[in-house]
Amino acid sequence: MDFNIIRSGRAVLNVTDLERSRAFYVDALGFVETESDDTHLYLRGLEECNHHSLLLKKAEEPSVEAIGYKVFEETDLERLDLFFSQKGLKTRWLERGEQIGMGRALRVQDVSGLPLEFYCEMDQVERMLQRYDLYKGARVQRIDHFNCMVRDVEKAYDFYTKELGFACSEYTAAEDEKIWAAWLHRKPSVHDVAFMNGEGPRLHHIGYWLSDQLSLIHACDVLASMGYTKNIERGPGRHGLSNAFFLYLRDPDGHRIELYNGDYLTSDPDFKPIRWDINDPRRQTFWGHAAPDSWFNEASRVQDVLNPKQLKEVGQPTLKQRKPTFVI
Repeated sequence: MDFNIIRSGRAVLNVTDLERSRAFYVDALGFVETESDDTHLYLRGLEECNHHSLLLKKAEEPSVEAIGYKVFEETDLERLDLFFSQKGLKTRWLERGEQIGMGRALRVQDVSGLPLEFYCEMDQVERMLQRYDLYKGARVQRIDHFNCMVRDVEKAYDFYTKELGFACSEYTAAEDEKIWAAWLHRKPSVHDVAFMNGEGPRLHHIGYWLSDQLSLIHACDVLASMGYTKNIERGPGRHGLSNAFFLYLRDPDGHRIELYNGDYLTSDPDFKPIRWDINDPRRQTFWGHAAPDSWFNEASRVQDVLNPKQLKEVGQPTLKQRKPTFVI
């Protein structure tokens, strides 16, 4: 591996109403608005000193434009371009100046059809970590991970671990040891990306880190007081997988956001992945309560990197889930 991917960095989502999105993300959840115009809303967490980790773009229908990873240095982008080209995967460059707050970026559809973006440089802004007077809502700190639905988890697992240098922290396997879901990381936490079996390619959710569990509980109270009770989809609860405390929310366009706290360190080179049996109910929710059907059956469509106005086809999974998938 000749390139160094550091971590999950940013997501680009298409939304239909920026003011409605601002009310949800900024006023209710407490994201920091870095800047905006008539068609863009750049958001970050309180801990983040990069220009943004979530870009919302006004569009006619909701979709996912890019799932972004930060790399160590500019030459990593050139090496990634060569790597994907040798794999027969066509790339697209966004040059410096094409995107506000960012340097060059490389985009490509991965082997599962997910729209990846790799970048090195992003403008630095004021970190709000100790501006406690500005904390509100969920007191969102930083982006943590992506969770994606794909047709073939083992194919994605092999590509990310053997080709892109990701490591596995936990996974779910069936009796025949076929991998049903996997949690993979580059930074020393449980995951930067997770893959779950379903009709894909789709983005299931973006996970944002909170500093403590009370912030998550407080977010529920704030959301309820502001009339967002229907946007609370699942939780609060604790995952068996990752050990994390969680809350799943749906934004006004149906994109799913996870508020997340309490996973663990995975930096030791002799760390061995944790296996969960697919029939163990504690893997999803350690306390035992079931997730709603929507959590399994709904997720966000993704764009074609080379043809941004075109959505990727959704295909059947290799291992069936509960019901046919409804796509937002």
